[in-house]
Amino acid sequence: MTDERGVGRRRDSARGKIRDGKLSRSGNVVEAVRHMRAITSEMRRLTTLRGDELMHVAKELAAPLDLVREIARTGKLPVPNFSAGGIATPADAALVRHLGAESVFVGSGIFKSSDPEKRAKAIVKASTHYQDAKTVLEASEELGEAMKGLDIRQIEEKDLLQTRGW
Repeated sequence: MTDERGVGRRRDSARGKIRDGKLSRSGNVVEAVRHMRAITSEMRRLTTLRGDELMHVAKELAAPLDLVREIARTGKLPVPNFSAGGIATPADAALVRHLGAESVFVGSGIFKSSDPEKRAKAIVKASTHYQDAKTVLEASEELGEAMKGLDIRQIEEKDLLQTRGW
């Protein structure tokens, strides 16, 4: 199981969501994709484990056993899994939804674009209709400049969200 980025981690009871934010303010969807794939892969893996193996995983993660058992039983997190960090285009939002995000948070990807209101509406449309490629394409047309993405390799470790938390 993954370490601090794994299933059962970063459980935010105030918001009732599992946050998949690897690198906010980056405009680099690659890290969000990597993280979403890791989360969904680990959830699938839990569904194949025996009870004693689930106990070991819970101990390894320092996560509540009942939470690990619930994820193993349902194949889902008990709260919405949302993706944040690196989402800057309607296609980015649709992609992370395809990969398992139940919701998408976009901040800088909207506000650092050339037309924030138009981009926000387009991202909502693409996220809502992510299974309809034609609608995602329509949402992506004539949006103007997106925010410039950052290369994660050039960002200091202290600024990476995946190094924070428990």
